[in-house]
Amino acid sequence: MKNILADIQSKIFDMMQTKESKPVAYSVLDLATVIEGKTPADTFKTSLELARAAEKLGYTRYWLAEHHNMISVASSATSVLIGYIAGGTSSIRVGSGGIMLPNHAPLIVAEQFGTLASLYPGRIDLGLGRAPGTDQVTARAIRGENFNAVHNFPNDIQALQTFFSKDNHTSKVRANPGEGLDIPIWVLGSSTDSARVAAAMGLPYAFASHFAPAYFLEAIALYRKNFRPSVYLDKPYVMACVNVVAADTDVEADWLSTSILQFFLGVVSGKRKLLQPPVEDMNDIWGIQEEHAVSQMLAYSFIGGPEKLKQRIKKFFEQTQVDEIMATSHIFDHQARIKSYQLFSQVVNEINTLAV
Repeated sequence: MKNILADIQSKIFDMMQTKESKPVAYSVLDLATVIEGKTPADTFKTSLELARAAEKLGYTRYWLAEHHNMISVASSATSVLIGYIAGGTSSIRVGSGGIMLPNHAPLIVAEQFGTLASLYPGRIDLGLGRAPGTDQVTARAIRGENFNAVHNFPNDIQALQTFFSKDNHTSKVRANPGEGLDIPIWVLGSSTDSARVAAAMGLPYAFASHFAPAYFLEAIALYRKNFRPSVYLDKPYVMACVNVVAADTDVEADWLSTSILQFFLGVVSGKRKLLQPPVEDMNDIWGIQEEHAVSQMLAYSFIGGPEKLKQRIKKFFEQTQVDEIMATSHIFDHQARIKSYQLFSQVVNEINTLAV
C-alpha cells in the first residue's frame, strides 16, 4: 500500500508549481471517532483532552464535523459537542467543520451558534457544508420534504448572514441570540461548486482534501481567481484539511496509519466498524482494488517521523500556498494521537520559522 500511496502523492506534488513559502496556521479537525472497545461517552472525554492539548500547543482552531448514521463517528450533534469543547478550553477557537446546512433551517443554526458565541465570545467558527454528511437514506430521514435543499445552499448562507446582521433588528423573524454577533462563516467543500460559492460571497474556503483530493488544486485555483472582496474578507483565505499520522519513526507511523486505512476501507466497502487497532499487514484485510480506492482518497496524507513530515509538508506549503492546514488523525491509541499532534505542531512551527 505504501508504494501505491507514495506514487499517487508524488504525482500530485509534481503537478504543482513551487512558490515562495509563508507562515501557515495549523488547526485540528475531530470527527469524535469511536474506537473499538469504547463508547461515544469515552470519545467525548478524549476529544476534550485532545482539545486542551491542542490549545497548549498553539493550534488555532478545533473543529468538529457533522456526520450521521456512522457507528465510528460520534459528532452528529455538532453544536452540542462544540459547546462541550469550548466550555472545557479557554482560548482556542472552536467550530464546525462543518454544519451541513441543507440539514437545518438557517434560523435554527443562527440561534444555536448565536448561543455558542454568547457563551464563548470571540471563539466560535461556523463552517458550512452542502453535503448530507451521511448516506442518501439517512439524508431523507433528516431532510424529509427538503431533500433537495442542497440547491438552496448560497441562499441559505445569505439567510444566515442576515440573521447575524444588526440590520435585521426590524425584521419580523430575528435570531436571539445571534443578531449582531461576529461569527465567522466559512464555506467548506470537496468540489469546484463550493469554491465558486466561497469566491462569489467573499468568504474563507476550507477544502476536504483529507478524503476528496481529486478537485483540490482546481478548486483552490478557481476560488483565488474569482474571489470578490467582501465586508467579511478582503483577500482569499484557503484552508486545507489533511490526514496526519506522526510518530518518532517512519516505521511506527506506518504501523499506526493502518487504523486510518481500515477506517477508509470501511468507507469504500460500506462495511463500517469502530476504529480498529493497527495491524501488521493490510494485505490480510483488503484486495488490490480496495487498496487503490483507499490510496486515492488518502492522497493528501502525511505519515512518518518528524524529518519525513517536515520535508513533505514544507513542499506542500510551497506548492499550494495555503493559509492554514487542518489535521485530522484517526489513531487508535489516545496518547499516540496526542503525540502525533505534538509532533505535527513542532514540524509546522519549524517550517514557519524558516519562512519568516
